[in-house]
Amino acid sequence: MGKNVKYLMRLDDASPYWDFEKWQRVHDLLREYNIFSIVAIIPHNEDADLTAKYSRDNSFIDTISSWITEGFTPGLHGYNHVMDSQDGGINPVNLRSEFAGKSLEVQREKIAKGVKIFSSWGIDTKIFIAPAHTFDKNTLEALKLESNIRIISDTIANDIYYDDGFYYIPQQSGQVREMNFALTTFCYHPNTMSEAAFSRLEKFLAKHHDKFTRFEALNMSMRKKTLYDKALSFSYFLRRRIISIAGKH
Repeated sequence: MGKNVKYLMRLDDASPYWDFEKWQRVHDLLREYNIFSIVAIIPHNEDADLTAKYSRDNSFIDTISSWITEGFTPGLHGYNHVMDSQDGGINPVNLRSEFAGKSLEVQREKIAKGVKIFSSWGIDTKIFIAPAHTFDKNTLEALKLESNIRIISDTIANDIYYDDGFYYIPQQSGQVREMNFALTTFCYHPNTMSEAAFSRLEKFLAKHHDKFTRFEALNMSMRKKTLYDKALSFSYFLRRRIISIAGKH
């Protein structure tokens, strides 16, 4: 592996409807190795897969606020986490979305409401994290018009890059593994983590914790996307399409 490889953690789907024990377990594991992740927070969770499964935790805001004070970084994870569009947008990791394919007016309203809720919780964020990883140009325009957010956690690339007013922190893997990108973001969903996932994460952190960085330490340079970045993205989505087509036969 390259000497300058860096890893970043991201934890998705934090809201008052969460599996607190699993979230606390991940939090404690990261703290053990002095690692602080980005936390993707849903402002107004209406995702039935979460609201019907977990009881509302009225201590959620206090818990998240204490984690932010410790060094964890909050990110705006959409508005209600309801994927009622079948559009993959400009980062088609999935063909479902809360944002992609919707009008600018609708997306502006979602961003504005999400930012307002964050403000009422005393949370300020610089990062947008689209549910299902999917967003489009209207999402970016809505962020410009309704927020101060100019950083996106997503897309496939070798390192952070700048494009049309936004910095993109690439997100390339849903589980820890040795990667050779300059910066790799591992995206976990603590609510659904299995014992095997916890075991794998703990072993990886024990071995590679020194390679982890945190959001505040990132270099937000205005680096443009290179041919290598574009090739990585093309090959990633081509592979996904091939696997999808193969699965239908």
